[in-house]
Amino acid sequence: MPDTPPSGLDAATAARRLREDGPNELATSQRRPLRALVGEVVREPMFLLMLGSGGIYLAMGDARQALILLGFVLIIMAVTVLQERRTDGALAELRELSSPRALVLRGGVSQRIPGREVVRDDVLLLAEGDRVPADGQLLQAHELSTDESLLTGESEPVPKQAPLGRVLAGTLVLSGQGLVRVTAVGAHTEMGRIGQSLDEVSLQPSPLRQEMARLTQRLVFFALAVCALLVGLLWALRGDALAAVLAGFTLAMGLLPQELPVILIVFLALAARRLGRQQVLTRRLSAIETLGQTTVLCVDKTGTLTRNRMAVHTLVVAGAEQAVGDLAPGALPEAFHRLLEYAVLASEIAPHDPMEQALQRLAAQQLAGSEHLHPEWQLAREYELSPELMAMSHLWRGASPQQDVVSTKGAPEAVVDLCHLPPDQAQQVLQQAAALADRGLRVLGVAQARHPRHQDWPAQQHDFDFEWLGLVGLADPLRPEVPAAMAQCQRAGIRVVMITGDHPRTALAVVAQAGIPGGQALTGDDLAALPPGEWATHLASVQVFARVKPQQKLALVQALQAQGEVVAMTGDGVNDAPALKAAHIGIAMGQRGTDVAREAASLVLLQDDFQAIVTAIERGRRTFANLRQAMVYTLAVHLPIIGLALLPALLGWPLVLTPLHIAFLELVIDPACSLVFEAESGRTGLMAQPPRRRTEALLSAHAVRLSLLQGCWMTGLVLAWYGGLTWLGWGAATASTAGFMALVAGNAALILPCRSPTGRWRDLFQGLPRLSAGVLLGTLLALGLVTTVPGLARAFGFAPLPWALGAGVMFSALASLVVFQLNKRWLQPAA
Repeated sequence: MPDTPPSGLDAATAARRLREDGPNELATSQRRPLRALVGEVVREPMFLLMLGSGGIYLAMGDARQALILLGFVLIIMAVTVLQERRTDGALAELRELSSPRALVLRGGVSQRIPGREVVRDDVLLLAEGDRVPADGQLLQAHELSTDESLLTGESEPVPKQAPLGRVLAGTLVLSGQGLVRVTAVGAHTEMGRIGQSLDEVSLQPSPLRQEMARLTQRLVFFALAVCALLVGLLWALRGDALAAVLAGFTLAMGLLPQELPVILIVFLALAARRLGRQQVLTRRLSAIETLGQTTVLCVDKTGTLTRNRMAVHTLVVAGAEQAVGDLAPGALPEAFHRLLEYAVLASEIAPHDPMEQALQRLAAQQLAGSEHLHPEWQLAREYELSPELMAMSHLWRGASPQQDVVSTKGAPEAVVDLCHLPPDQAQQVLQQAAALADRGLRVLGVAQARHPRHQDWPAQQHDFDFEWLGLVGLADPLRPEVPAAMAQCQRAGIRVVMITGDHPRTALAVVAQAGIPGGQALTGDDLAALPPGEWATHLASVQVFARVKPQQKLALVQALQAQGEVVAMTGDGVNDAPALKAAHIGIAMGQRGTDVAREAASLVLLQDDFQAIVTAIERGRRTFANLRQAMVYTLAVHLPIIGLALLPALLGWPLVLTPLHIAFLELVIDPACSLVFEAESGRTGLMAQPPRRRTEALLSAHAVRLSLLQGCWMTGLVLAWYGGLTWLGWGAATASTAGFMALVAGNAALILPCRSPTGRWRDLFQGLPRLSAGVLLGTLLALGLVTTVPGLARAFGFAPLPWALGAGVMFSALASLVVFQLNKRWLQPAA
């Protein structure tokens, strides 16, 4: 293997490797090939019925009807395949966004690239929370450990040491940092050899999808039973078996609810793509339907409500405060030098944490050239922060041959405990820390100790003899969009709960700035002391949980869920992953979040913009509202189709609808359901009403009643024209033409009132998308062609209508708008 310099590959070499070896992925595409899509469409019951009907026409000697029907089958197949490709394209875009990203050295400059662009001999920079994108050899490691359970099934952390250690693709960095040279990518990695895929994004089973499946199954069974009865009845009454089977096929095609599963998948996929354009990545499509049900939003403070751009604001030594924001370089008073010196020594050498970066920036500005910076010292031992002790210590080998230097920083109460301060001094320090926290500052305590070089290192931090040095207050400004977003959440009936590891006073100060009703805060220790039975009482009244340990975040989410709440949770770290996965909707911060947090989440905010969370909730509510209106329309338009297929057969009239007519109607209904209603902007006020209940059905009793009423009106209108003209002796072809025109025009007219659940007249045309107008005009144009072009009219069994009769049919169908709207106002639920 060629020796890779520390600066990494140059751009030209990386591009050449990518061309030679291909992308670093195990499956080049999740997109279904065209042949598979066509095969899936052909196996649909609707298409099988159409092909069967074409065979019957051939058996009856009507080749022209068979060929025209086959042409319609091909057109519908093309439209369906294009729709499926559009859905697959939306999912492919989302998968591309959700693929892991890698921090690499290219030409000596670190840059973040998609994981699929990592190549052999790339130099990777790994940090806590990263997903390793490829197999590699460690060049450097600092307290690095990984989770290899994806490959081995063992959940214990695996320590890694340079230069012999290896890291494997797909594993997670649990702690520390590392520098890695890539040795294998894609299918050549250990992960590739065992054939696992890392980039699946699929539609998970969800309550809404299950409800849709149950409804579809019931309608299918009902359709088959009714069709069997019709075939038997016609065969017995008329004695023509082929004609009876053809009528049965026609009725089955009218009854089958093949649009329902298509509507759901298309709505969710296109909603996910719309969210993607607003910088919200949907990793699980089922989260979109749940968004509208969100009742509690659990948020972190740092980076979610605040910018996560820490800057040291105040230093406190022996009770004296020093603001540092306006200090000139090198102007920090000497009394505060040691505090800053040991705060830096208690930080990582190359920190990723914003607080530690802020400390190093201030030290570089104020302590440059002094004896308080020690780049030559060697870090000998690190005592990590733990849930039991919220402080971390570093043991350094310095210039003295007799003793080592120990520095610590952490929560003021934890560092006070390490220093064993007298009660009165401890009380004074904690009061100062509380005063800083009340100003919205993140507060750290700092201490130092000495340890004899010849003695063994203690097993725990408490065994050092620490000396208290002072407090550091860091400022993290609130995101400017947060107050308005919080006000929107409150109007929408969504309760916002802060869960943070910060000091309770800091948390309360931030929620006050954000506009969250605060009042009091419960700490992690308070929660631990509460009997389990009392959690419910406090969860209902407390909005702020501070000094919370990672496992308590998960417990809080689960406790809220146990109370029937639909919980959305934001997070960014490794420790947030269990709570993100347990929440109904996990929301990860994409820019500063770790890979493991992003993979555990349902949504990823690509720009870490809090307003995007509210936007996503609004999109979820809008998608459900549009889906409900599409269902109202779908059920309503099927009623007259069933009526025209069934009643003439039962009443002894000539049959009106044939499979050819049903195929034409499919070209009208599917675009209306899948495209028109999905593109609706939704009515105003969606974010000014309470969240949808989890038990609320997709189609309420009111929606079903409205569908039946609208469908019955259209059925009556269609049968009135057909039956009336037949009774008046106009002939079967003329009556069929008038009935079919009324059916198609009435279906087109029904789109307008179904766009909104309200009965307001101004909602009929207000905000009509161009797509909806295009579908309406296209439907009426197609109707005109099949009823006036002689060749097409003969194929459909239509006869030219006198101008006055045709105008009367169209006027009555389009004037049904008034009836549809009056029906809505009549059935409008009481406010």
